[in-house]
Amino acid sequence: MKLLFSEAKADYAHYIFPYAIWAFPEPGETPAHLFNQGFLPSSRDLDRFYLCRQVRVDLRRFRPSSENRRILRKGEGVAAALVPRAEFDYSQERREFIKIYADIKFGKDVMSYSRLDSLFTSKITSHLLAFSDTRTGAEVGVVTLYLEPSSAAYYYYAFYDLNYYSRNLGMFMMTTAVKLLAERGFQFLYLGSCYSENALYKTQFVGAEFFNGARWSEKSRRIEIPHPA
Repeated sequence: MKLLFSEAKADYAHYIFPYAIWAFPEPGETPAHLFNQGFLPSSRDLDRFYLCRQVRVDLRRFRPSSENRRILRKGEGVAAALVPRAEFDYSQERREFIKIYADIKFGKDVMSYSRLDSLFTSKITSHLLAFSDTRTGAEVGVVTLYLEPSSAAYYYYAFYDLNYYSRNLGMFMMTTAVKLLAERGFQFLYLGSCYSENALYKTQFVGAEFFNGARWSEKSRRIEIPHPA
């Protein structure tokens, strides 16, 4: 990979930070190579990555904990289906469902329709994990994933029906993804950046590892978020 060290005006909406280390894949390298070196995509076409503090789960070591099993029980009656992007019907109804969630969670039009549409047409989304209520048949959530069998998977955006919030649907979706991809033989699931205590929910899985900017945490080492000086 080629590295670029830059200082720039912060543009957090586009993953540009005051000081950044960028990586650009070279011929023969796949996104899994860059994920493994601590980089996450800053381009939905997977042609530019940035170094950051992030969390992944070593799925070879994953075993459901009592907390994971509790979350899965709360989601009983919600079924998951892994669908290749080419087979996923990005209908107007689904588009509106996702936009409503994005406006509530991120702020009105922080994720515009054009930005949302690009999420479902770019390389960064190879598969969708769709969740439905088995009693009503209604779709209640969807996760955008990048899958590179069997080395790496990237859990990118999750959208869901906020009426299911009391059932911990968001955590259920992530836990289901971890369990499903472990069963399918993937080595690592990357869960995104981890810069605050609010992101520590990503570390609750057996096999969780933390990239500190230089290396992945050792298996026996407790994951902690450093406090600002």
